[in-house]
Amino acid sequence: MVAPDLLPLSGWESFYVIIGSSAAALTGLNFVVIALGAESRMMARPADLSAFGTPTIIHFCAALLVSAILSAPWRGAAAVAACIGACGVAGLVYVGRAILIARRGTIYKPVFEDILWHFALPLVVYTLLLVAGAIFTAHIDAALFMIGPAVLLLMFIGIHNAWDTATWMMYLARRRQDEENAAAASNSATGAGGSS
Repeated sequence: MVAPDLLPLSGWESFYVIIGSSAAALTGLNFVVIALGAESRMMARPADLSAFGTPTIIHFCAALLVSAILSAPWRGAAAVAACIGACGVAGLVYVGRAILIARRGTIYKPVFEDILWHFALPLVVYTLLLVAGAIFTAHIDAALFMIGPAVLLLMFIGIHNAWDTATWMMYLARRRQDEENAAAASNSATGAGGSS
């Protein structure tokens, strides 16, 4: 039986089933993209992955975790509030860490779109989760209408960033192929010139 203070959660059940399932599937798909990049030797330095690749997995996992938290059979709102607030704090700390890594140790220098999708929007999402956790017991409906869009935005952030990673890896692969072709052409021209 659902605790009386958690009755508004029942209206969100289908939403979190969809979000949680999608987050799990997209996490697996992102692992495939990274594995293909590693297989083709197109991966960036570890700092680039820590700043731009790994956070995508973290965002999908956060969406899955929040979906699981809000789908669990809780006995009271206080525990749910604590878990949602903890997710917000952990997310803020993690995004802060990714920002520091991106500023200090990456080859790639982010442009406005990267700053927006990799850092600014995740900060907004995790701040919303923190605030929702803080008001959850007193204003559950308002909190739920903060958490829902925040988790959906996490999904969009993850999808955008996974696509960004895949296209960047394709660009690197093409550039490496062009460099290898140019080197091969140069070597064959040098070899042909030396043999005449």
